[in-house]
Amino acid sequence: MIALDVILSPVMRIEGMAPMSSVMNIIAGVLLGPVYGTLMAFVCGLVRMTMLGIPPLALTGAVFGAFFAGVFYRIGKRLICSMIGEIIGTGFIGSLLSYPVMVWFTGSRSELYWLIYTPRFIGATLIGSVIAWIVLVKLQETAIFKRWQRLFFNERMLG
Repeated sequence: MIALDVILSPVMRIEGMAPMSSVMNIIAGVLLGPVYGTLMAFVCGLVRMTMLGIPPLALTGAVFGAFFAGVFYRIGKRLICSMIGEIIGTGFIGSLLSYPVMVWFTGSRSELYWLIYTPRFIGATLIGSVIAWIVLVKLQETAIFKRWQRLFFNERMLG
């Protein structure tokens, strides 16, 4: 999943948006849960920052989305719950926390304001959520996906 995120995010990118990170966050939230999903997003962000020169937005955007995608999926046990978690985690929390991180990273406050990243992050999460939903609807029909999900989730949670 880390390799897929690192490869797909720059390839399938819209300027200022990384919808494939949202796709991978939601799939990780559904397949791995909040802890391993967050770890996956963190490692992806570090790899993208060091190898691809992406600013710290790779971390602030993805980590919170992966965590909330996993938590919301655990609570609601439905794909839509994971999608909502990604939108809240990346689209709102991640975008708002990106402002102070980028002020620190660039050393400049000019042309930056608290909501500068919010429209792009929400746009990316909406696009990524739709793609993830399409992929996961098909993946959840496969036996191997169900088996992998059992590795990370308790049997009774799968319904």
